Amino acid sequence: MNENDEVVDAELVDDRLPAIPEGRTPAVPLADEDPDAWLSPEAQEDVQAGIPEATSDAYEGDMDRFAAWCNTAGRRPLPAAPQTVTEYLSYLKRTPRPRTGRPYGPKTMDRVIASIRSSHRAAGYQPPDTMGARKVVAGYREALALAQDPAAQPRKASPADRTVLRIALAELDRTTLAGKRDAALMLLGHALASRGSELVPLDWPGSFTQLPDGGLRVSVYRKKRKLWQDVDIVLDPEPDLCAVRAVLALVAALADNDHHSGALFLRMDRWGYLAPPMQRHGKPIGDPDGRMTIEAASDIVQRSIERTGLPGRWRSHSSRRGFVKSARAAGVDIVQIGRHGGWDDKSKALIGYVDEEDGQGENNPLAQIGKKAAKDAEQVRGDG
Repeated sequence: MNENDEVVDAELVDDRLPAIPEGRTPAVPLADEDPDAWLSPEAQEDVQAGIPEATSDAYEGDMDRFAAWCNTAGRRPLPAAPQTVTEYLSYLKRTPRPRTGRPYGPKTMDRVIASIRSSHRAAGYQPPDTMGARKVVAGYREALALAQDPAAQPRKASPADRTVLRIALAELDRTTLAGKRDAALMLLGHALASRGSELVPLDWPGSFTQLPDGGLRVSVYRKKRKLWQDVDIVLDPEPDLCAVRAVLALVAALADNDHHSGALFLRMDRWGYLAPPMQRHGKPIGDPDGRMTIEAASDIVQRSIERTGLPGRWRSHSSRRGFVKSARAAGVDIVQIGRHGGWDDKSKALIGYVDEEDGQGENNPLAQIGKKAAKDAEQVRGDG
């Protein structure tokens, strides 16, 4: 929730809609109530369990802001007329946000449309036709692209590959408990090609098996695919970039502080104390076991790399993107990369992780075609 999320909850769950100004009629007539259109509390819980928490929070915030705008515009948020959704997207396109001073980008506007449609289904209404709203976004996206506005490009985390990690870790004090934790978090995130939401839940020793060759087998829950995967992490020839050594160093340091099992990545205060209690308005907040949040993991990656002065947008997802870049630089087949990182063999998302620079220089297809042609010509001359 944020500063704009101040809409009555009833607007999201029943038909107590904002008042329509006198003399105006609803743009869409209310549908007759379907006697079968209800879910038991158990079924509602089951549906909610299938929605990622971050997605649910984003959708709720989007719908709350839409309902607030409808209140000021004298329109009905549920069930919304197609024209209302189109008008709202046009408003978002032209209205700067207080936090950034810029309007929403096209990708966020796509999510807003999805939020409105999803909220209608959840409330038992037929989702409104959003063709007009999508045309607004399509035109906006093209205008930004033609103007070469950065907002036309999706905001991706910058890849933290081996080169970036080497520079960042050289600036880290790895003699401290916090330094050991931060190094392990970045190196293990890269080695597992993990999202922050897959890295933070790891436990010691529960998620790990030590292998005869000195490596570690890590049991990772791939949230997007909703499956468990065992990933083998081998010893790295560069000790400073070795995820196995970094994890074991952290485990030993945690044991020295009487933490022998449970969450591997714990929150710490500035004095290095583990799992300090946190409160908000006098009430305990945060994981009671001291496990850090996904946001805290992103903060660590961002802080550690920005300290070096390297430009980029650094997040916990940088480790996942960085793994792809490191593996491509080493000549690893894209299928092997995908299977190690938990991508489906037909994943389009994985292709999106391959940077444009991957096809430059010697990897440029035309350069490779020319090299092959020159080799063939030389062979013909040799045969002659």
